[in-house]
Amino acid sequence: MGNGSKSIFRTKSIEQSIRDTEEPGHRLRRNLSALDLTVFGIGVIVGTGIFVLTGRVARELAGPAVALSFVVAAIVCALAALCYAEFASTIPVAGSAYTFSFATIGEFPAWIIGWDLMLEMALGAAVVAVGWSGYFTSLLSTAGIHLPASIAGDTAVVNVPAAVIVLILTVVLVLGIKLSSRVNLVVVAVKVAVVLLVIFAGLFFVKAANYTPFIPPAVTTPEVEGLAAPLIQVMFGVTPVAFGVIGIFSAAAIVFFAYIGFDVVATAAEETRNPQRDLPRGIIGSLVVCTVLYVGVSLVVVGMESYTRLSESAPLADAFRAVGQPWIAGLISVGAIAGLTTVVMILMLGQSRILFAMSRDGLLPPSLAQVHPKYGTPARTTVVIGLLTAVLAGLIPLSALAELVNIGTLFAFVVVSIGIVVLRRTRPDLPRAFRTPFVPVLPALSVLACVYLMLNLPVETWLRFLVWMLLGVVIFFVYGRRHSRATVQVPVGK
Repeated sequence: MGNGSKSIFRTKSIEQSIRDTEEPGHRLRRNLSALDLTVFGIGVIVGTGIFVLTGRVARELAGPAVALSFVVAAIVCALAALCYAEFASTIPVAGSAYTFSFATIGEFPAWIIGWDLMLEMALGAAVVAVGWSGYFTSLLSTAGIHLPASIAGDTAVVNVPAAVIVLILTVVLVLGIKLSSRVNLVVVAVKVAVVLLVIFAGLFFVKAANYTPFIPPAVTTPEVEGLAAPLIQVMFGVTPVAFGVIGIFSAAAIVFFAYIGFDVVATAAEETRNPQRDLPRGIIGSLVVCTVLYVGVSLVVVGMESYTRLSESAPLADAFRAVGQPWIAGLISVGAIAGLTTVVMILMLGQSRILFAMSRDGLLPPSLAQVHPKYGTPARTTVVIGLLTAVLAGLIPLSALAELVNIGTLFAFVVVSIGIVVLRRTRPDLPRAFRTPFVPVLPALSVLACVYLMLNLPVETWLRFLVWMLLGVVIFFVYGRRHSRATVQVPVGK
């Protein structure tokens, strides 16, 4: 350990992190290839953002220029992705940004990032499960099966479909990473086919008039007043506005949710056959594929129907209903259900691996870090995450919390980008299979871009984020610091 055993900024050597992965009872199975990782990335990225958020941000913030918002968000993600790729190939250990931070900045910042990633993944999985339930209920009603409002939909007392899908996927995840990747491959093929159908079929219904004005003039609207105003507009005393150039960036901060997940690829590092080669390919490949799909879909949808009339809950399906193509709308609902299923599964996979890494380090109860003797998966953390996500998805209408997931992810990106520069200074000797180009300029641009998007999120999102972080600090000093393996120097499993 570096920095003294009592310091909250002590680091964990990369060599120790890698040794921990080989301990009996804590060894995950290496079953994944570059293709598996890329499909995981696409599986988690193509989901809520494209099937749900496109309509909302086009109508409220960006107009037809929502395609540019997707490009802005993709550029920010690409900067962070290049930093993730170097870390993931250099430190091929479960835990993603948590593990990277522990190796570079120290234990307390690593805990904060791990706590922050719970916000991204467990909460994100619950948000998406609620979206899945909406599409599933809609598809059943199209088939003449109407679920009672008390167990499904926005007014449900307990959202049963959302909780049930989470529990089914928990079982799949416990049964093994290879099964999870096979299920994912089939479902991703379905949803990418549906996205391509939207793009190519939609081209026949595009009206040029719907693209003008491409960037609507800035206006003050109720959606961006009070605590819903972007923080940056409040800080600089700007009258909060939607649309215009500012609207493109405000929308980018929200559609950023559509890209969340490529960092989940890094959490599967310990289960990858050739992590040095395959992780960078998986991370960058999935991001490129999804950006092309997103820009294509958003351009087609705002061309088919005026942005002022796009629906918020199912914009893609409803755009085809509006042009008299209900059969395509039905296929899109099937694609959305498939899409959201894999998002829930992979976010839970990522969260369970981070919880596993934190438990293995003693910052959470070490009993959670046991690997299942038959399936080779972190079964205990998977079950804990599954039950927690099912409760959240079943009981809480989480649509308003998508922005909270965004701020958590952007914060993790900032720390990873800083960590790359720190590791280049402290461990220049490390073999690096992939090197982030233009260090320190590119990581600095990544930090600035992420902070700028964070500042475009509403004030209320910042307040919720600060409350969550304070809770994390309390848990670290009450439990984590005292039980950390770095403090007690006891091998895991003893």
